[in-house]
Amino acid sequence: MNYAEMLKSVMTKGMVALTGLHIGIAGLGVVLPAAAVAADLETLKPGILVVTVQPYMPYTALKDDKLVGLDSDILTAVAEKLGLKLEVNVTDFPGMLASVQNQRADVTIGGIAWSEARQKVGLFTDPPYYSPPAMAVAGAQSFSDVKSLESKNLGTVTGYVWAKSIAQVPNASPRTFPSADSVFQDLASGRLDVGFLDPLLITYQQQQRPDMKVRIEYMTPPSKEEVAAHPDYQYFQPYMTGFYLPQQSQKLEKAISEQIDAMYKDGSLSALITKWGGDPKQFLVPSSEMAAQRRGVDRPADWNPPAVMK
Repeated sequence: MNYAEMLKSVMTKGMVALTGLHIGIAGLGVVLPAAAVAADLETLKPGILVVTVQPYMPYTALKDDKLVGLDSDILTAVAEKLGLKLEVNVTDFPGMLASVQNQRADVTIGGIAWSEARQKVGLFTDPPYYSPPAMAVAGAQSFSDVKSLESKNLGTVTGYVWAKSIAQVPNASPRTFPSADSVFQDLASGRLDVGFLDPLLITYQQQQRPDMKVRIEYMTPPSKEEVAAHPDYQYFQPYMTGFYLPQQSQKLEKAISEQIDAMYKDGSLSALITKWGGDPKQFLVPSSEMAAQRRGVDRPADWNPPAVMK
């Protein structure tokens, strides 16, 4: 029995007793169990959320058949609330995006940056967190702003939004790599000056491979004037992440976004960000320009990004 049928039954009979359902007569409030919610979400397989990830700790990985990492913990909590079991497939970053765009997966996760181009061929949830601009460096030189990147060897992973950004830096030598591991290897060997990767990944690499002597630096974001002259510099600014779904999955996207928003309010997102080495004040507070980026694009004109109190 779906929600509409139950509501009709309540209205005509006054009270309906159904095993496992809790129906409040005051205001006809109906609380559906997780299984009933899951059945209405139109996933590829009933009751199952098919997820694609890449090995990208501390954001995502599959260890002993269990999802681990920041994004993994968030999605696991959401799936539990929605009554969905997880089925996980591992691929690379381009494969993650393609699996959603071609409807071979219900969702892909792992530090995925919102962009207007990506949202045209898929759906983004509300941001589970925001990512400050970070660089991986290995030498003694520091890079304080975009101008300091000029004439340098710059790298990122194929498909990442920074690929567009580094291509616009004057006289730089931009390169893309199949994986973050390749970026770190070229940094350690001196073939790269700067690698653009997600911040928690860089700190995780520092902990796991101190012998590579890779460190994290935070760059001053480009000014409005610099972004106007080089539009793809926008990806050198803090950005919104999101879980990425097929265009046809509006119900599922809305349900996941509602759970993400609730996690901002109940403190569980702050706890997970802290667990994986981040600062909630950096990762859970949007910058001033973020609302305008999505308003009228894939969100209503009055949308405000979720946030914790500063």
